[in-house]
Amino acid sequence: MKQIDLQDLLEAGCHFGHKSERWHPKAQQFIYTKKDGIHIIDLAKTKIGLDAALAFVKELVSGGSELLFVATKRQAKGIVKEEAIRVGAPYMTERWIGGFLTNWDGIHKNIQKIIRLTEEEATGAWKKFPKHEQMKLSRYLARLKVFYGGVLQLNVPPQALFIVDVKKEIAAVREGLRCGIPIIAIVDTNSDPTGITHIIPANDDAVGSITIIAKTIAAAYEEGRSSFAKASADKATKLAAASVKKETVKTTDVNEEIKKEVARLNKVKRVKKEKV
Repeated sequence: MKQIDLQDLLEAGCHFGHKSERWHPKAQQFIYTKKDGIHIIDLAKTKIGLDAALAFVKELVSGGSELLFVATKRQAKGIVKEEAIRVGAPYMTERWIGGFLTNWDGIHKNIQKIIRLTEEEATGAWKKFPKHEQMKLSRYLARLKVFYGGVLQLNVPPQALFIVDVKKEIAAVREGLRCGIPIIAIVDTNSDPTGITHIIPANDDAVGSITIIAKTIAAAYEEGRSSFAKASADKATKLAAASVKKETVKTTDVNEEIKKEVARLNKVKRVKKEKV
């Protein structure tokens, strides 16, 4: 994974905050200065926050847990969706689905329903319905996939969120806080960082800023997923080897028992012959 330095963050425009009159007082901790009425973010703190977030993501994913990418604002959704698809991560880029975390049972039923309908469409199970019913089902399924398409792989709720713009995604933040799961987020100078587990102070409007951070988080996810796959493969290999060893030991034990039984029977025969 490529290391991101201060120069990279500077060139991406991560240091530009909002106009000084639009700032949030709790964001003062990562504001460096004010220039021409614009707050400038301290990139040293951006780098510290990003590094901590990367370490957390790698550890989380390498342990088999899942990270959900969330970004519904116009300039971020395409970037985040592309990166999430590239590394095989779940994502939500159209709108936050209300109750996704707090009503997971209901959400999971919808996901299973979409998967079932998709299979039925692919296998031709809808052919028993009239054409107009098939068209209605197809449109209904397409609409569901617009909102649920990025999370169909989830069988359990995500164990952490990566959010671009906590102000825009306040509903996701609230659900994450209510469920007590870690939140990694790009936080601009107009946003409240309260409750965010891993704050990445940066411009959440500029395409360059969003791109460099989303790509870096996705790379950490990919690295963690590779570590998890390798660990799983090693574990499977060890279990298979242990199983073979156990079977070998069991076979050896059986053979030894057979030999002992044959020796005993031969001894019995010899004794009988001697008596005769």
